[in-house]
Amino acid sequence: MLEILYQDAYFVAINKPHGLLVHRSSIARDASEFALQLLRDQLQQTVYPAHRLDRKTAGILLFSLSKEADQAMQQAFQNRLVDKKYLAVLRGYAPDGGEIDYALRKENGTLQDALTHYKTLQRVEPAIPQGQFSTSRYSLVEANPITGRMHQLRKHFAHIFHPIIGDRPHGCNKQNKFWKDTYAMDSMLLHASELTFKHPFTGETVAIKAGFQPEFLRSLAIMGF
Repeated sequence: MLEILYQDAYFVAINKPHGLLVHRSSIARDASEFALQLLRDQLQQTVYPAHRLDRKTAGILLFSLSKEADQAMQQAFQNRLVDKKYLAVLRGYAPDGGEIDYALRKENGTLQDALTHYKTLQRVEPAIPQGQFSTSRYSLVEANPITGRMHQLRKHFAHIFHPIIGDRPHGCNKQNKFWKDTYAMDSMLLHASELTFKHPFTGETVAIKAGFQPEFLRSLAIMGF
């Protein structure tokens, strides 16, 4: 059963596990389960994904319960009226915060503006050896993507040389291999933690929060956050 975080007559939000695709895709033929179908079967009604999360990203995934609601919510996302917050573990000691204003290229080669605000919540240096060093450095950051480009946070944090742990192909291969070999951790440590928007039908402010998935919590404990 999927964890339902919010539900009314128009929308439903789940806490998507790491590794679960939103819907069927030709680029992931190995998958047999999808959030769209699982939620449809769980609720016994048609659902429409209001936005997307990467397969390896966990956290809040919002669905609409009618075509009318879906159209309204899609418009809200396009008009940047939805505030999205993510939590991520990065390699190294990230800066205290700031913005990453770095255009990203689409598959057809077109450049799109892309803007991310972020702040570092905590830094740790556990006794986890890496190469010639006896310790490793990690940062827990909160990210607020202003635009909604594909793999935006993954590419932006790689751009400032603090990639997300577990990210392939934008992350650090040595770190990813170490975490997989040593701790059997194959998840990407990126979590959609909060989603806030003005309800297009009731006018109320909707604020949804999602707790970490078990794999993320286990990794935080190992690192000492």
